[in-house]
Amino acid sequence: MHEWALAEAIISAVSQIAERGNLRAIKEVTLRIGELQQIDREILKFALSQMASGKLAGVKFRMKLVRARFKCRVCGHKWTFNENSPPNHIKEAIHFIPEVAYAHLRCPRCSSPDFEISGGRGIWISSVRGVK
Repeated sequence: MHEWALAEAIISAVSQIAERGNLRAIKEVTLRIGELQQIDREILKFALSQMASGKLAGVKFRMKLVRARFKCRVCGHKWTFNENSPPNHIKEAIHFIPEVAYAHLRCPRCSSPDFEISGGRGIWISSVRGVK
């Protein structure tokens, strides 16, 4: 499960932020999770809680979903992942490699495969609140 690998990377990044900011404890971390990542947030939250120790002991993780948004380069139509949702096996492929979306999705208006992903990719730390 790559949620555990993501959790490990998040813990490492937050630990580095704590060190650079001379924080003795981290109280809250807000994560923004792109919809295309198809992250199981409950598994990620559990993994984070299991790995948090030291300055991160007792930290509260908040997760905000960033909806996937697309724009067709041919007709200009904008749509969301839910509006043109692929079958589950395609969603699973996108979960591991979001760029696979380009091979499987099409504009729901003109059927063009030429589109841009304008939101909902990646996972990032948007804020860290700690105590000096």
